[in-house]
Amino acid sequence: MSASGQGAAAARGVRAWIVTAVVLVQTSQSLAMVGVSLFLPLIRSDLGIGYGQAGLLAAASTATYALMQIPAGYLSDRFGAKRVYLVGAVGVNLLSFSFALLPTLGWLIANQAVSGVFRSFMFASGMLLVTRRFPSDRRATAMGLFVALGFSSNIFLNIFGPLLVDDLGWRTLFMIFSILGFLFVAFYLALPDRDTPGRDLQGVRVRDLLEIMRGRVLWICGGIQFVRLAVTMATMAWWPTYLVVEKGFDLTTAGLVLAVGAALTAPANICGGYVSDRFDRPLTVIVVSLLVVSGTFIGIIAVDELIPLVALIAINQFFLQIYFGPLFAIPVRALGTRFTGSINGFSNMFANIGALFAIFAMGWFKDLFGSFAIGLLLLVGLCGVSLALTALLRRQMLGEPPAVRGA
Repeated sequence: MSASGQGAAAARGVRAWIVTAVVLVQTSQSLAMVGVSLFLPLIRSDLGIGYGQAGLLAAASTATYALMQIPAGYLSDRFGAKRVYLVGAVGVNLLSFSFALLPTLGWLIANQAVSGVFRSFMFASGMLLVTRRFPSDRRATAMGLFVALGFSSNIFLNIFGPLLVDDLGWRTLFMIFSILGFLFVAFYLALPDRDTPGRDLQGVRVRDLLEIMRGRVLWICGGIQFVRLAVTMATMAWWPTYLVVEKGFDLTTAGLVLAVGAALTAPANICGGYVSDRFDRPLTVIVVSLLVVSGTFIGIIAVDELIPLVALIAINQFFLQIYFGPLFAIPVRALGTRFTGSINGFSNMFANIGALFAIFAMGWFKDLFGSFAIGLLLLVGLCGVSLALTALLRRQMLGEPPAVRGA
């Protein structure tokens, strides 16, 4: 092999290690976030709180996470993605450790609210760190890969968490999550990833951020993002409780059911990004996903047997994740890669406002009506709204220049 060939191979090897390290760090915040949802029945029992209060605890991190998305994206564009990403990772893991030590609901909610700020630092910056290492025509694939592998730890948590929690307790498990997170951060710091402030971004300014917000495509995508994460996070937060309380399963069985769905999230994200990039049909991916998700919710309400429920939840979780990459890629393609961090932050802000609304609404409806069925029907209605917005997005894109129209 020639010297140039060896250099290219070495560069690809370094790129692979860097992407791996970024993804591993991302898994630490995933463990902390999903751990609250999985162990929510135990936390609720230990604290002696109702479903509405449990919903506040589950939503506290999402509230501040949503509010900080645009500032976090701007900071990544302005000062360097790696720096912002590591600050977020250290903060998240410190708060995960302290979550295990706090005795009352008020302190736990405050902990999660601050954790949401640091989690916001990790999203837009992490997406930047990964997508910069892929060609521009593979952007949706890269975004799907970041989320797919970053949340792959959910599989192990849903399988082994319920088995370990009886002996260790949920507080000890949160300490373990934190220690793992710091080990992953140390691994990333050991790699030669030189992400410098302002690199290839030509000094993004606040007025630039205000300018891109005038684009209608960005706002319509924001509405679809609202629904996307509303549905995703409401189910993530309440599936364990729903399966235990309304379907009569124990926590171990519920964890195994959810692990099947979680195992499909990685191939779903990668598959959705690949199909969108390969065939240049992101809107088709979005529409098919929303239709299937709506249908499976209705089936989940009606079915009580274990095997059909496993199948329905697995299909639901698979199609929930398919359109992540295509939806994030559309506004970046329309407005330019210079503003990737800010655009992703804007999109994710809307997504997490939706998540905040849906997480609380599910708990509130449970307290009010005594059933999660009304909340699940609300999610079906939100999918209908998202389908209407997708049709509007298509009409808007038909009037854009060819480079945008192709999205």
